[in-house]
Amino acid sequence: MVWSGQARRGRAGGRARVTPIVDPALTNPETVLGALDFAGVAVFAATGALAAARQRHDLVTFAFFGAITGVGGGTLRDLLIGAPVFWVQDWRYIAVCLAASVAVWMLGARPWRFRALLWLDALGLAAYGVMGAAKAEAFEVAPLICVVMGALTACFGGVVRDLLAGEPSILLRREITVSAALLASTVFVAARVAGLDAWPAALIAAPCGFALRAGALIWGWSLPAFPGTPSRG
Repeated sequence: MVWSGQARRGRAGGRARVTPIVDPALTNPETVLGALDFAGVAVFAATGALAAARQRHDLVTFAFFGAITGVGGGTLRDLLIGAPVFWVQDWRYIAVCLAASVAVWMLGARPWRFRALLWLDALGLAAYGVMGAAKAEAFEVAPLICVVMGALTACFGGVVRDLLAGEPSILLRREITVSAALLASTVFVAARVAGLDAWPAALIAAPCGFALRAGALIWGWSLPAFPGTPSRG
């Protein structure tokens, strides 16, 4: 994760080395946000590996699904905002994806694992909606585009995962998924525009996105469909 100071230096002085902000001490809010970035990658990688488990794939495919889901959204975000691609700069992101995939493989067949996929996805949507918006903000992107980048970061890896697994894309489901990421990123950006620091803004925004997705899982919330009958023409 690259934050505002690093982003501006990288733009002003050409290609700059990106120094990861995560340290073992986790002594300041920005460091904690960086740690959450690793956690978000791990969560999404686990959902990718669980999708591979549903199709009974081998360990190599587990790792591929985990990696593409874990870093897919962040990769597209970085390319669009002109940032160095985060996992190319820091090998630990791919290591986290591989570790999460192996962990899912080691768990084996568990009756609760596919339910866990839904809840892990909910956590990832909320966390990455915030992290994607924060990364875009660090590169001085307009607030509305920060919201879009947050949703893209949270959802694009899942879109690729579903495509590879032959499942209906999250974009084509009426259940609340993308909306949860949009809510998290919107609340974060609104809080930042209102003057809150990144850490308290994230603490407010991520639970909002998670609560919306959790409500959809528990009570079956969904967005209203366009009225009328589908065309058969």
